[in-house]
Amino acid sequence: MTDRSRDGYTLTRDVARVDMDRLFVWLSEESYWAKGRDRDTIERSVAGSSPYSVFAADGTPVAFARVVSDGATFAWICDVYVDAGHRGRGLGTWVVDSIVADLTEAGILRMLLATRDAQDVYRRSGFEALEGPDRFMEIDRRPTRNAILGREDPVSP
Repeated sequence: MTDRSRDGYTLTRDVARVDMDRLFVWLSEESYWAKGRDRDTIERSVAGSSPYSVFAADGTPVAFARVVSDGATFAWICDVYVDAGHRGRGLGTWVVDSIVADLTEAGILRMLLATRDAQDVYRRSGFEALEGPDRFMEIDRRPTRNAILGREDPVSP
């Protein structure tokens, strides 16, 4: 993918442009799903995936997402984050639509993501509720599990 531009923003997959300082704050302090995640874990997660970053015209990072994939059959879209000052401009949808287009072009037909509260955003990109969720199983030892599930106590399993 070459860089894409829209309304004064640039979307890139250039891993060298990921602003790890900003991403660390967004995920470990501002997100509900990664609150408290340490910097080393965030850096390793970016290194093991395909990052998408959005920058304002002045070069300030304003959004991020990443894809974990086998490159052939399956992809998981995660850590989608738009800076509070840039929300409501369609940037999250733009990033996810771009990811879906790139994955589709690569022949990847199955994509998954999870969200506690942004289902309407992802429906715009073609996502639907999980069909047959009883077929899926998980081990989830994250300390943020209850927050992710929208439960009262954000730290107890």
